[in-house]
Amino acid sequence: MNPVALPLNYNLVQLLELRACVFLHCCSSSLHFTKLICLFVCLFCSGVKDGKFTVLQLVEALGSSLTSSQPHTRARGVLLLSEVLQECYRDLTEREVEVLIAFYENRLKDHYVVTPPVLKGLKELTKCTNLPPGSAVSMLRSVFQDIHVQVRLSYCCTFKGLGADFVFGFVQSMDGERDPRNLLLAFQIAKNLIHRGYELGKFTEELFEVTSCYFPIDFSPPPNDPHGITREELVQALRAVLTGTPNFAEFLLPLLIEKLDSDVQSAKLDSLQTLAACVSQYEHKHVAEFLQGLWTAVRREVFQTSSERIESAGLAALTALTSCLSRSVLSSDSEDSLSTFLDFILTDCKHHLCEPDLKLVWPSAKLLQAACSASTSASHIITAAVMPSLLEQYNNRAQCSHRRTLLEVVQRFIHSVKNYESVFLAFRESLCGVVFSALSENNSSLQITATSVLTSLAQQAGLLLESDIELALDHLTRLLLIEEDDRVSLAVAECAGALAQLHPALVISKLIPRLKNEMYTGKLLKISCILGTGTHTSSVYVTWPSCLVLLSYEIFSVDEVVLTCRSLQRIAEQVQDTEEAGRCFHNIIIPHLLSLALQAALQGEKGSVKGLTSFILRHQNSFNLNLLSITYELTDFHPLSPEATTASRAVSLFLDGDVSFLPDNSFPSHMQLLKQEGDSWSLSRLVCLLMGSVCSLPRSVEVPQIDKLLSALEEMSCTCSHPLSYTSAAKCFAGLVNKKPQGDSLDSCACPQVSKALLLRYHPLFTTLTDKLFSLLDDAGLGPMAAADGFSLLMSDSTDVLNRACHADVRIMYRQRFFSENKAKLVQGFNAAPQEKKPNYLKALSNIVNKLPKQVQVTELPALLSLLLEALSGPDQDIHLTTLSCLEPVLVNPPQVLIQQLEALVNRLLALLCSPAMSVRIASLSCISALSYFPVLPFRARVLRALAKPLDDKKRLVRREAVQARAQWFLLGSPGGR
Repeated sequence: MNPVALPLNYNLVQLLELRACVFLHCCSSSLHFTKLICLFVCLFCSGVKDGKFTVLQLVEALGSSLTSSQPHTRARGVLLLSEVLQECYRDLTEREVEVLIAFYENRLKDHYVVTPPVLKGLKELTKCTNLPPGSAVSMLRSVFQDIHVQVRLSYCCTFKGLGADFVFGFVQSMDGERDPRNLLLAFQIAKNLIHRGYELGKFTEELFEVTSCYFPIDFSPPPNDPHGITREELVQALRAVLTGTPNFAEFLLPLLIEKLDSDVQSAKLDSLQTLAACVSQYEHKHVAEFLQGLWTAVRREVFQTSSERIESAGLAALTALTSCLSRSVLSSDSEDSLSTFLDFILTDCKHHLCEPDLKLVWPSAKLLQAACSASTSASHIITAAVMPSLLEQYNNRAQCSHRRTLLEVVQRFIHSVKNYESVFLAFRESLCGVVFSALSENNSSLQITATSVLTSLAQQAGLLLESDIELALDHLTRLLLIEEDDRVSLAVAECAGALAQLHPALVISKLIPRLKNEMYTGKLLKISCILGTGTHTSSVYVTWPSCLVLLSYEIFSVDEVVLTCRSLQRIAEQVQDTEEAGRCFHNIIIPHLLSLALQAALQGEKGSVKGLTSFILRHQNSFNLNLLSITYELTDFHPLSPEATTASRAVSLFLDGDVSFLPDNSFPSHMQLLKQEGDSWSLSRLVCLLMGSVCSLPRSVEVPQIDKLLSALEEMSCTCSHPLSYTSAAKCFAGLVNKKPQGDSLDSCACPQVSKALLLRYHPLFTTLTDKLFSLLDDAGLGPMAAADGFSLLMSDSTDVLNRACHADVRIMYRQRFFSENKAKLVQGFNAAPQEKKPNYLKALSNIVNKLPKQVQVTELPALLSLLLEALSGPDQDIHLTTLSCLEPVLVNPPQVLIQQLEALVNRLLALLCSPAMSVRIASLSCISALSYFPVLPFRARVLRALAKPLDDKKRLVRREAVQARAQWFLLGSPGGR
């Protein structure tokens, strides 16, 4: 019978009963059941909402089903009612809700198959706005009494009325639970019980016991776990319960002390992390009873452990424990607890600081420093106890190694109390004496350590006097000028940089003038290190003239010139972001650098090649990269946009020969910097400096005369014969096109040299240009170059212009898009190409795939496997290397198609063991080693014979890889092996 077409002369209860019977007894499959339940839920909900009948009438009509002798029939009846409640709970009256709650509570005593739909119905009833007072408590009490599984019911603050009985019910329901899903939910409920103020009462210990029995968590999720529950989730959830209330302290702290005595490393780590978490919420009264045991346990872990994680966790726990004792220091008993605890630490650790040649000096120092960093009170007590002894030991020790160790310990103490600046005021004079004494020693290690201590002292606000800083600068200057050890020079430079940030006026007046006087004494390399350390704007005005003067002299080596350029770059990276600093660089420094480069180029034409001229002529790209870096660092300065002025000046210089902004106005007028004059390229290669000036600008900065500039750059890149000149021109052209706004003017710029610029921004014309590049693969002369250089260039990261650091327009996943759009062209072209042209396609494919992200390679390579195997058969060693690097990630989790090609793959890999290229031999051995995890037992004997030869390879790295591969293959088929 079709339930929708029932006669309308039935009375309401009969109609509902008949429909219910049809629904409950005429469905023979779960599919029919699902369809019918949807149909009847719609019919019943419509009737209830339209007022044709009530939910209670539905219950009455379902009576025979709800009282059936078959549990599954009763479950279906309850499920139908619960589904209706899900849609109609808002329309229920208080009386209806009361009756339904009584019905569902009674059904909780039914067969277990009825329980899930009953819980579903109770959940819907909790959403009712007309929930009678006390009904929520009644429902939860019934759940606790009648269900012996994890509670799955939402609850609210009304459950607090149950008091300790509620807690007891929860403890009973949770006891013995093992399902990680239920445990995670149980821990969350327990945390809510604690944080929402439920009365634990006499069941506090029971709640602790029922949760702490799972500590420490040793859960390991099964493979392919569909629920995705991790050990860390359970650890964090349980820790939130155990550390949630100080009422657990008397139970938790002894438990942690016990677990710290375990041999399991994860238990130790969990215990220390839980200790740090719980004491952050405790007061001194909660931990006072357990101080001795806690200290003994933490000390043992720091003294004896070989794990850095456990040591770090132990030190963090000690800091948290000391901080807990320090928080209530105003009360006398709290102060006694802090003093007592620090006495434990000092008694066990202080005497080890007098033994700098023994291994316990550092664990002891770390423990003292961890406690010292917890609070002002602790830092004063500990430093007062240990600093006099450390300083005395330093003065009494004769061996430099012992003195260095003591100085390092002092430095760690200074660092540990950096937030409590007044702690070392009493020791200022003694500390300065020790540091200056160490700087005067002839031992490099001691001098380096002293510079670190001096930096730490300077960072303590108000600790060093002006006279102390001046004396420190005297020592640093002396070391810089007389010390030959590069390590000392670097340490001095770092220390001077820190002082320049903290005390710029003293550095400018005391240090830099003395260095400027010494710059011609052969110490330029070290002086340049210092000149690049100032970050204050005033430091820039003092140091940049020195750097430019250094660059102007012809007596220095190329290394010295490079270091000076890098000093300017470092100043640009670190200087304070102010309008004044921006004007200094754009209006003074960059014009000076351009002037120096132009002078060098003109001198090169005349045959006068020295100093900076030699550097620029031989290392033009390095000089340009420094200028590019300097310009890039300045692009985010003040919005008055001085970088726009720099761009305008550079364009005028290269297009019109305008030298009016350069500091030296003796240059010839109307120079043609973008044209090669005959065979001379000294001026034309300065185009790389134009690239540094305009290609690092943000897209928002408009480049003047851009169309004329692009035309000149295009002509130069196509007609110039000097590689650096035409390469720089093409890069500059591409960088400008990449940032050019969409429109006809951009479309007119499209030419093969800007393929990458358009690829990065997904420009539609890119397809036309790549088709041209694909067509070149069939060219006898240009094919190998197009494959090797063209496609590699398209897929590689750009280091100078076309990257995000230079504000280029780079879209995400452009490599994946290029590959997905062109892989079919590669395969078709390879299949159609004559045999002598096929290597070009293989090289192109290898270069493209090699630059794809590893996860994309794993997905795409199976379809291209036949081509990759073909690539391994050719003579080109570059193709071999890139192909092998593509195959390696796939071998970790091989697809079925690769396993089917095992014989072909093994043959090609074994053949490559005799490759002339060492890198190819190593890569093939690595792949052979990975193959040992495949079903390759039939190949074992042949592979082992082939691996005998690389064991005698003349290269050590090849021999090492061969040993590993051979060991893997020997395990195949052996007892206990794979």
